[in-house]
Amino acid sequence: MTTKNNYHGQKQMVTISTLAFFISVMVWFNMAPFQSTIQLQLDLTDKEIGALMIVNLALSIPGRIIIGRLVDRYGPRKVFSILLITMSVPCFFFAIGTNYVQLLISRLILGTIGASFVIGIRMVTEWVPAGKVGFAQGIYAGWGNFGSSFAALTLPPLALIIGGENGWRYAILLTGILALIYGIVFYFTAKNTPDWREFPYTKNVAPLQATTKSDLIILTIISFPIYGGIGILIWTLNQNNIISDHLALLSFLITGTTYLFNMGKRWRRNEEYIKNKVPDTEKYSMKNVAILSMGYFTTFGSELAIISMLPMYFQNSFAVNAVIASTIASSFAFTNLFARPAGGWLSDRFGRKKILLLLLALLSCLYAGMSFMQNSWPIYLVILLIVCCSLISQAASGAIFSMVSLIKKNQTGQISGMVGAYGNIGSLCFLAVLNVSQYNIFFLTISIGLLLCFLTTLTLQLQSKLSTKTNVTKKLARIN
Repeated sequence: MTTKNNYHGQKQMVTISTLAFFISVMVWFNMAPFQSTIQLQLDLTDKEIGALMIVNLALSIPGRIIIGRLVDRYGPRKVFSILLITMSVPCFFFAIGTNYVQLLISRLILGTIGASFVIGIRMVTEWVPAGKVGFAQGIYAGWGNFGSSFAALTLPPLALIIGGENGWRYAILLTGILALIYGIVFYFTAKNTPDWREFPYTKNVAPLQATTKSDLIILTIISFPIYGGIGILIWTLNQNNIISDHLALLSFLITGTTYLFNMGKRWRRNEEYIKNKVPDTEKYSMKNVAILSMGYFTTFGSELAIISMLPMYFQNSFAVNAVIASTIASSFAFTNLFARPAGGWLSDRFGRKKILLLLLALLSCLYAGMSFMQNSWPIYLVILLIVCCSLISQAASGAIFSMVSLIKKNQTGQISGMVGAYGNIGSLCFLAVLNVSQYNIFFLTISIGLLLCFLTTLTLQLQSKLSTKTNVTKKLARIN
């Protein structure tokens, strides 16, 4: 009876957390189907609409790190509820925005909702056995990320039904209301862990600690792009004349100084920690965190970037209207429903490293193929290539996160926050490339990044052991 109840609880919590992430993603990408409409109605330039796409992703980078710490400290239930409720406010402000600055600021703040991903990863890890966690996290991420595709499919027709030039505003407003309501529902229905055990809270919200000197060097290096993402944001705002050259320079200096100060503080704290002889049970490999972070940079980062730009790509290259462009573009996110769970399942079944290497190699080839796309191609061939690329991309993302929760269980929130942040950093970098180049260079850049990730993944070494309730230790993750 207890086993049956536990199984029911697993399904219930995975469903509840998946729906929360689904709504978060729907709110996060509620602008994408209306980019051309907003640009035309508010008389925005191509660079201004491009800046809106970038700022929509920017704060999710530090947000995933911060949210990861908060989840480890306070638990998924409280953090997810508060995030959904508070992020409904900038969604409302964006919906009623009448000038570019108002849209930019509200979109910048609203991008924080992208950090919701790491909350559910920790929650699923607490409820699902390690031998099945890859598949369960694939369902969570795959069906949750479908929120972007669902937004692309449903919001434009909804705006047309409402009618008038403000139809897009009402459609976006409704997604904010949905987030507000579900945030309250989540608080009263979710549980951090099964009833038979307590959630392993961390004692504070301090950043990740390295357990060896070499790991501390790696941690210092992989922390830099978090601040680099903020640098790209500052550059984008400066290029669009939102902030002056002097203010941009000052912002760069503040960001750089903050990085150096935080790294200095981290070095002092970690050196003292390492000198005290870290117990073997507390040790984990920072190199694995770095490799998985770079893998997510190219897989999920490219996915986010493409979801943001595909509707406009089809409108510009194939002269279709906004509804048709959004429907076609949604095919890239639609495959999340089954491809990401498939990536997790394949990793659970056939070996995580082996599957990830195969998927990275295939994906690099597919993106290279996309770099040759042009408007003279039959549109069905373009769609077919995009769908194939999407399938492998989602599966690779699922394969990566099937390993994240196996690195260090009680630090899963922070580690998934770091890896997840790299997905957003990737999207930010790829969109920045698109802002200063052509579509073919954009796709080729992603392909080269994936090839480099393939080479680094060859050095990945990850083992995971987890005790069952009867304290029998089993090897649950076959990597090689």
